[in-house]
This record gives sequence, C-alpha cells and structure tokens, in this order.
Amino acid sequence: MAKQKPIEIFTPPNALKAKIGGGLPALDQKAIARAEVALLKLSDQFVDWITDELEHLSEAWANYEKTGGSESAKYELHRRSHDLKGLAPTYGYPLVGRICNTLCKLTSDEVSERQAPLALLRAHVDAVRAIVKNKIKADDHPIGLALAAELEAQIKKLVPATPHA
Repeated sequence: MAKQKPIEIFTPPNALKAKIGGGLPALDQKAIARAEVALLKLSDQFVDWITDELEHLSEAWANYEKTGGSESAKYELHRRSHDLKGLAPTYGYPLVGRICNTLCKLTSDEVSERQAPLALLRAHVDAVRAIVKNKIKADDHPIGLALAAELEAQIKKLVPATPHA
C-alpha cells in the first residue's frame, strides 16, 4: 500500500467577523426583565387591542365580500391577517396567530382567486372571531387546536408549501 500524505486542514480567515468586531455581546438580562415588566403593564390593554384588530379584519373581510374579491380588497385582507399573525401571540392569542398565518397564505400573491374559495376564507375569519370572542388564549385548547388543524389541512390542498411562510 502506498504511503499517504498527511491531511492538512486550512481554515480561511473570517473577514466578516473581523469587520464587525468579533462575536455578539451577551444578552442584557436586566434589559430583558425591564421589557417583560413593561409588557406586563400593557397587558391589560391587550383585550382592547385584539378587539380593534379583529374589527379591522372583519371590515377587510366585509369589503372583500362586497367587492367580489377585488385586488385592493384582497390586499387589505392580507394586510390585516398579516398584522394579526404577528400581534396575536403578543396579545395572548397564539391560535389566532396560527390561523392568520394560513389566511395570509390564502391571500398571498401566489394564490389566485379561484384557488381561494370564499367559504374557506370566511371560515378563517370566523375562526378568529370565535377564538377572540370566547377568549381562547391557550395554544393547546382542544377546540381552538381542532379549528386551526382543520384550516391548515384545507389549505394544504390549495397552497404549495413555502419555506418562508
């Protein structure tokens, strides 16, 4: 058997790390604690805020139905569902965020109007209303989970999987 040459490992310099000055600083635990206290102080307003967001979503839905799904109405419905997707978990309604995530997929530019059945869009809006009205805050609530799972199952048939969604 022929004698093999020794393996040499070469690690190229990390130019980006040198430019930004090394690793990231440690998280400031005191700042995180202050933010959590501030969020707790605001939490009594979350019910009002989620109710306002739900009203905006309901108005966008009513306009979508009234206009027969015009592009501007579809955009507004998407925008409102996108807002709720991000805000709902902060307000204590993680299932609303989950359902609005699938509503965003249905109203995205990747889905045409013929692929987004009116009844499925309505079901999403109605599910959000039901969760907020019934104050379903637990992300493991059996009825809320069943709603979210069924809506997700329905859109899997219509919307191609996207890694960024």
